[in-house]
Amino acid sequence: MFKKLFICGFAAVTLCTAQAQTIKTPQPSPTQTIKQDFGIGTVELSYSRPGIKGRKIYSDLAPSGQVWRTGANSATTLTFSEEVMVGGTKVAPGKYGLLSIPDKENWTMILTKQTDVTNPAAYKAESDVVRVNVKPRQVTAPTETLTMQFANVKATSMELDIMWDKVAVSLPITADVDTKIMGQINSAMTKDNKPYFASAMYYLENGKNLDEALTWFDKAIEQNPKAFWIHHQRANTLAKLGKKADAKTAATKSIELAKEAKNDDYVRMNEKLITDLK
Repeated sequence: MFKKLFICGFAAVTLCTAQAQTIKTPQPSPTQTIKQDFGIGTVELSYSRPGIKGRKIYSDLAPSGQVWRTGANSATTLTFSEEVMVGGTKVAPGKYGLLSIPDKENWTMILTKQTDVTNPAAYKAESDVVRVNVKPRQVTAPTETLTMQFANVKATSMELDIMWDKVAVSLPITADVDTKIMGQINSAMTKDNKPYFASAMYYLENGKNLDEALTWFDKAIEQNPKAFWIHHQRANTLAKLGKKADAKTAATKSIELAKEAKNDDYVRMNEKLITDLK
């Protein structure tokens, strides 16, 4: 009888344990991972998002003058696939911890080789890669949950915005895209399958040698004579070179080819270009 009771009791405990293991509740500070295309690579941010919940920043949360993991739970990290500049300092590709020292007058943002700092005692200043001083901004509408996002994303620059309560700070990130792309173009132009159109577009959009760009657009058209979009960009190049009559001729050709392809968008763009040339 005792043996049966023991077996039943053991089975009940096992069942309860098994049931307890299946319970899943929301994280108090949920994790978020954001991946942003930037330059010719990517930047990935991973952090946990605590809520204010009636507490105060600089005292109860993110104490003023103390190293903070810039989040909750696990360490906050930034991963760069290509070399970037953070606050004017070169940062090699790799994964880094993101720490901060908040203060009402100034925030010190820290990129560190340490990717596991979850409390100030574990922080080692000798592992710093970058230290950047940024000014906090007071905002009217409070942010209840710690929010980070990549903002003002451009070809060579962006900002990592951090918003919590009525405070916002921005960490500047830049990339030397031009050197890398020019290196790619110079290398590609020595190969058999030359990227004429892509190279010409980069020159056109970034104020490079427009005569060279025009030559490459011509070669791209030789490869694909009915490519109305190439004729359109050739017209734009001619317009920038001040060759209005040639630009009008190129735009008219693009309209003709765009109509054949039933692409009304390029018809409109070319018509606008012709109007602007007058």
